[in-house]
Amino acid sequence: MTTFDERENAFENKFAHDAEMQFKAEARRNKLLGLWAAELMGKSGDDADAYAREVIKADFQEAGDEDVYRKVAGDLGDKADEATIRSKMRELLGLAKAQLMDEG
Repeated sequence: MTTFDERENAFENKFAHDAEMQFKAEARRNKLLGLWAAELMGKSGDDADAYAREVIKADFQEAGDEDVYRKVAGDLGDKADEATIRSKMRELLGLAKAQLMDEG
């Protein structure tokens, strides 16, 4: 194997790893967001966990974060405005990434 082939292979492996980590971070963010929203809606325990799973599933409707935002915003109604939800999504993505790095 040539040096070029080795570098190409290393780049492809890093790209795959980074994509996997981003997917895991977004899934964890969605779970954390679901638990946060569940608390605002007065849910706890198994009900909060079930709602968090619904938020995770909502992310598979389309690419990007809009499907998750719509799910949570629709369910929260007037309990949180758009800026609050989007800010919480950014905050929790950072937290999710930090958690994954600590585990890794």
